[in-house]
Amino acid sequence: MRVVGLMSGTSYDAIDAAAADLSLHGDTLVLTPLGMISTAYDDDLRADLAGALPPARVDLATVCRLDTRIGQAFAAAAVRADAQLCGGRADLVASHGQTVFHWTEDGRVHGTLQIGEAAWIAEATGRPVVSGFRTRDVAAGGQGAPLVSIVDVMWLRGRPGVPVALNLGGIGNVTVVPGGVAGTGGEPLAFDTGPANALIDAAVTALAGRDAPTMDVDGALAARGTVHPPLLRRLLVDPYYARPAPKTTGKERFHLPYLRAALDACEPLSVEDVVATLTRLTARTVADAIRPFGATEVIASGGGTRNPVLMDRLRQEVGAGRADGADGVDGRGGRGGCVVRSSDELGLPAGAKEAYAFAVLGWLTAHGLPGTVPACTGARRASVLGSITPGGPGLRLPRPPTTAPVRLTVDGGPGPVRPDHLR
Repeated sequence: MRVVGLMSGTSYDAIDAAAADLSLHGDTLVLTPLGMISTAYDDDLRADLAGALPPARVDLATVCRLDTRIGQAFAAAAVRADAQLCGGRADLVASHGQTVFHWTEDGRVHGTLQIGEAAWIAEATGRPVVSGFRTRDVAAGGQGAPLVSIVDVMWLRGRPGVPVALNLGGIGNVTVVPGGVAGTGGEPLAFDTGPANALIDAAVTALAGRDAPTMDVDGALAARGTVHPPLLRRLLVDPYYARPAPKTTGKERFHLPYLRAALDACEPLSVEDVVATLTRLTARTVADAIRPFGATEVIASGGGTRNPVLMDRLRQEVGAGRADGADGVDGRGGRGGCVVRSSDELGLPAGAKEAYAFAVLGWLTAHGLPGTVPACTGARRASVLGSITPGGPGLRLPRPPTTAPVRLTVDGGPGPVRPDHLR
């Protein structure tokens, strides 16, 4: 089955479309990457979306217009991916949509909202569309995230040691697979670590000037700056970091007003020093989150992997490259045996891994199979995720397999793809 996975993350800068040929062999799902394309939101749509996100207040008319325009943008990306990557022969589209709100209170998720109406995709492509993945897990008592955890667990199963899959989007999330081989080292676990690029992007957008990029391109600002220990200490005391997993967060919490409140308590700082501090915050909170599990390797993906300074700080934090207190803030150091590598090394392009993951989730739903690991999302049970919008005049779904996949392998496919936007 050829599936196009569509994804726009919490950085809301572009729609990634990854196409995969998925086939089941025994208990192993084989993913052959067919390629990825990335289409930036147009400036007006991105600005309107940014203006509607928390802590902004919007009316339902604005939500309706954004739902329609984002659905049309996703539809255009799907048409392009089908034509360019699948030769016009895609069988299914799996659309994550655009998260605009994740309703959390006291560690519990009460609801989640992704917009980008699937009917526009189905109408434009003529293909059935799976969408609305997160809500079913929330209804079953889960966090609704990180949903890529089931893909990570199948993919990392059998690797030695304690592998950790890390995604560095607007928010960072990890999947920990203790013992590598299922059943030998405890249940897997997945959760959001905190901000990855969210606060960095907010700082650059607000402080670097009107004509500056909306992100720290290649880590240039962080490289010129110096970590400010008082600001880092203030940010690290956020209670979210101490909460037990599973847990999720988003830009409902880590946004520009949150950052400004922390900056107001400090002396005036240059944008370079602020970004350097936030880059260290991302690396530190990821390392602190995975340290208790004795991680032996971190397999990173997402836009943050294109920031060499962030990746260097992450290697320092999880490896042996940083002495305690090296930047003026007490730390516990890293584990010399833990390495950081890109998911490219394992066959999944770092910039497209989440889009490929949602292609897998769409395949599972189309085959009537659960798409969650309850230990990772905190749900009462595993659920078949999402809703299916028929594409053509009828709806034909494949017969459920007699054996559900427990492993995922990546078979060949293209190497790393540089999207036509920066992250």
